[in-house]
Amino acid sequence: MHSSHPPSPPRDFDVLIVGGGPAGLSAALVLGRCRRSVLVIDAGHPRNYASRWAHNYLTRDGIPPMELLRLGREEIASYGVQFKQGVVAKADCLNPGYKVELLSGESFTGRKLLLATGVTDVLPDIPNLEAFYGLGVHHCPYCDGYEYADQPIAALGEPKKALGSAMNLRTWSPHITACSNGHRFNTLQRRRAAELGITLRPERIVKLETITGGTPDAPLYGDPKQDFSVEHHHEPHRLARIVFESGDPLPVAALFFNTDQVQRSDLPFSVGCVRNEKGGIHRDSRQRTQVRDVYLAGDASRDVQFVIVAAAEGAKAGVAINADFQKEERDVRS
Repeated sequence: MHSSHPPSPPRDFDVLIVGGGPAGLSAALVLGRCRRSVLVIDAGHPRNYASRWAHNYLTRDGIPPMELLRLGREEIASYGVQFKQGVVAKADCLNPGYKVELLSGESFTGRKLLLATGVTDVLPDIPNLEAFYGLGVHHCPYCDGYEYADQPIAALGEPKKALGSAMNLRTWSPHITACSNGHRFNTLQRRRAAELGITLRPERIVKLETITGGTPDAPLYGDPKQDFSVEHHHEPHRLARIVFESGDPLPVAALFFNTDQVQRSDLPFSVGCVRNEKGGIHRDSRQRTQVRDVYLAGDASRDVQFVIVAAAEGAKAGVAINADFQKEERDVRS
């Protein structure tokens, strides 16, 4: 809801970064060291809100995601980068530059605009599944599969995706079940599963349960004070079994789902960006979109969706933005 006070006049920056995850913060670090004035605007709702640890990030493997972001904000602040928590309602092209307006009514202008808004995972339509998100329910085996090595794991999705995920999960455990939630596997899929030792459960899923037969009292999202051991399946608040409409419950240590993703924000499209062949936002090898002075980094591109890859894309975007500034400054002098 907009403030009852008249909106303040926009404040000017060299670069506006929408999204304060690893991509946005990494770009801000590069640009801050290039002595550019930068504002990072973040809504405070990261994609990995349910994750306990970030993995595959060299020297930071296993760090709580919120701690990683806290350290990043401290680093960029030391270079004069400013940080603002809020939701960007719209972005307007000023030709040159861009103006963004927050839901609070505040507005800011920048010569360049970097969108690091990311994506949102579409959770499977299963009662009480969200309560287990991060407590045995995950979407990325590269991020969380190791912690369930050699334990029983379920792969959830429509038959083709469920079986594909199940085959991938065999890297981490031989005890894999593909669950299709009410959709039948075809003959070829059943034959392939039998060849690989993958169990199939096509029945509709009624609910998920802990070892006590219930649901976690409250999600523990983003709480760095919680102590989570590697022996996940012994923790009473974690996923322990899947209950189906018919047949026996399935004991599992984890469930990995393979569903769709959607762009977290419409801002890329509102300023004229277009989709790529993967359903992400089109950008070149240096993170430039097809729209002048608009750049994109992070999961919204739908590339490999690791924290370290998002940070790398942010760094590349920072270099591209500064290079474009340098060219413009040379052209003015000449």
